[in-house]
Amino acid sequence: MTRLAPFLFVVLWASGFVGAQAGMPYAEPGTFLSLRFALAFGVLAALSWLMRAAPLSRQQVLSSVLVGMLVHGIYLTGVFWAVRHGMPPAVAAVVVGLQPLLTALLAAWFLKEPMTVRHGFGFVLGFGGVVLVLAPKLDVTGSGINTATVTVVLISCLAIACGTVLQRAAGAKTDLRSGMAAQYLGGLLPPAILMLFETRVVIWSGELVFAFVWLVFVLSIFAVMLLMWLINRGSVMQVGALFFMVPGVAAAMSWLIYGDALNAVQVLGMAMTAVAIWLVQRTV
Repeated sequence: MTRLAPFLFVVLWASGFVGAQAGMPYAEPGTFLSLRFALAFGVLAALSWLMRAAPLSRQQVLSSVLVGMLVHGIYLTGVFWAVRHGMPPAVAAVVVGLQPLLTALLAAWFLKEPMTVRHGFGFVLGFGGVVLVLAPKLDVTGSGINTATVTVVLISCLAIACGTVLQRAAGAKTDLRSGMAAQYLGGLLPPAILMLFETRVVIWSGELVFAFVWLVFVLSIFAVMLLMWLINRGSVMQVGALFFMVPGVAAAMSWLIYGDALNAVQVLGMAMTAVAIWLVQRTV
């Protein structure tokens, strides 16, 4: 399980892009994410009670709420808002592709994780691979790329990096079930604030229901629990590098499910991200 966990996480996390693509046309970002996080909180709170999860101390509640606000709330709300306001999804993904490098730098600074030249080369190679994977969809000519959208996505990128480091520093002894329930309480705040400025109209459809079921149970619960488990067990730098593979796996899923084109440049980018992760994961 320990060996398979990183690969399973990447596949599940990448599936979130497919789920979001299915559900986002039917609700605005704040409304969509508020419903998703509220459902995830309800399910996790019920599971915590039924499974008699360990209660949280005041410090654990505070740290879990803050992790959730950073990793779930600010990160996803910012990216979804930027895309809704015209930033091409591929451009947003390239900016977010800086997240593993930011996470590594923060881990080296605050957690004193060693960062070697090999690691640095791996992170640069990984970011280059992400750019190649997304290259066919990059379009920087639209009006949606402006100071506001770029700033919001950069803040989102920094938020998930900070949240990852905070989870490693403060979450190792927290029961994942009750801790993640508290995370989604924190995650609810940013989209709930954004929702106040939206119409809050939801167009219910089979696609939207499927998106919620997939994103809540598979992504928000199982994939995020797997992410937190990986963070608590190992190097934040190594876990962060896994995100380099996400755009490539998401592109492969879109090719299989929606028939989107997948060319040689993208395949090269996937290979580069795989090599990058190998470089960062090596222990000798």
